[in-house]
Amino acid sequence: MIPGANAALTAENPGLSQLLVGFGWETIPSHGPQAELVPMAIMCDAEGRSLSNDHLVFFNQIVSQDGSVSFVDDRDAEEIDVDLSLVPAEVAKIVFIVYVDPDVRGAGNFSAVRSAYVRVATRDNRELVRFVVPAADNRTINVMMFGELYRHREDWKFRALGQGYLTGLRGVAADFRIDL
Repeated sequence: MIPGANAALTAENPGLSQLLVGFGWETIPSHGPQAELVPMAIMCDAEGRSLSNDHLVFFNQIVSQDGSVSFVDDRDAEEIDVDLSLVPAEVAKIVFIVYVDPDVRGAGNFSAVRSAYVRVATRDNRELVRFVVPAADNRTINVMMFGELYRHREDWKFRALGQGYLTGLRGVAADFRIDL
């Protein structure tokens, strides 16, 4: 996939309701501090704003209020699971970002990150789509939108994004109207 491309999920896979959204990357080894990357899901309304702070899912808030989105706390996998059948009707899309955790090793960025990707698979790990984030000079990027699941009529699709934030988590908070 290329940035901006989308793929039908439920229209091409009737009965599909449970997805796993996996993230991966390689980092260039360093003698200094390594960036600690954290995936996050933001459940948004039709205007693209988070429904509330309770509609964020990441390592500090591992399940959405309704139980439809959950962070998998596994050292071997960076994964967020989505049960489409439980996603409230007011959720128009679920945005997946990865950010450099400033609390772990101080301010960091994506400059040492290579081969970053997001993949969407079925519960039995059959890959439906994979998006490799294009390589770029990311010395000023510390948050990146990898992709989003979104409703299209009665179906769900995935859109590849690969969009970095120059304004970091502050910019994400402003754009999605959340407190971070």
